[in-house]
Amino acid sequence: MFTGLIEEVGHVEIVRTERLTIRARKVLEEVALGDSIAVDGVCLTVIQYQGDRFTAQVSDETLSRTNLGERAAGSLVNLERSLRLGGKVGGHFVSGHIDGTGFLEARTEQGEFVEMTFWAPVSVRRFLAPKGSIAVNGVSLTIARATEQTFTVAVIPFSLQETNLIALQPGEPVNLEGDILAKYVARMVDTSAGNSPEPHIDSAFLAEHGFI
Repeated sequence: MFTGLIEEVGHVEIVRTERLTIRARKVLEEVALGDSIAVDGVCLTVIQYQGDRFTAQVSDETLSRTNLGERAAGSLVNLERSLRLGGKVGGHFVSGHIDGTGFLEARTEQGEFVEMTFWAPVSVRRFLAPKGSIAVNGVSLTIARATEQTFTVAVIPFSLQETNLIALQPGEPVNLEGDILAKYVARMVDTSAGNSPEPHIDSAFLAEHGFI
């Protein structure tokens, strides 16, 4: 489990079959074999480390379903260590399991902020809601607006400077993970719509249980 607060930007050094070697510093403090590190929001396992480099295995499935398959030597990737018990949660809970890949559709300077609009695949759209959370390349962001196919976020200067979003250009792919709470709500709605002993979720049910 992660928080979506990026600790540093690493550099991809070596890309081999089902393996990535990344140069980093902060995320390697107190690292151990088997630790989880989110790489552009993808939960990967450390299988080797030495000095300022670590190697992680990446399955063919992960490569095909994320933007890691397009990473080459020299690529910048967002890095975050897994959340420790008792640690601060300043972003939102991020599992490191990508729901789909989208792409940056447009970016607009808004004073000190940068407004970014992303196209999202069907697998992600149902989890989008204004003021809700989403992880883009592992970065915890708040959705300002959402349409049928896109969502827009306002990225603060700190997040731009400390992540690879600063160099992201229109058309480039990104890893997207919807808010885990939104997924549970979607699951409840799906269950209530089918033939299930679970209670039907409607406005009356929500009012009865204090949600509205």
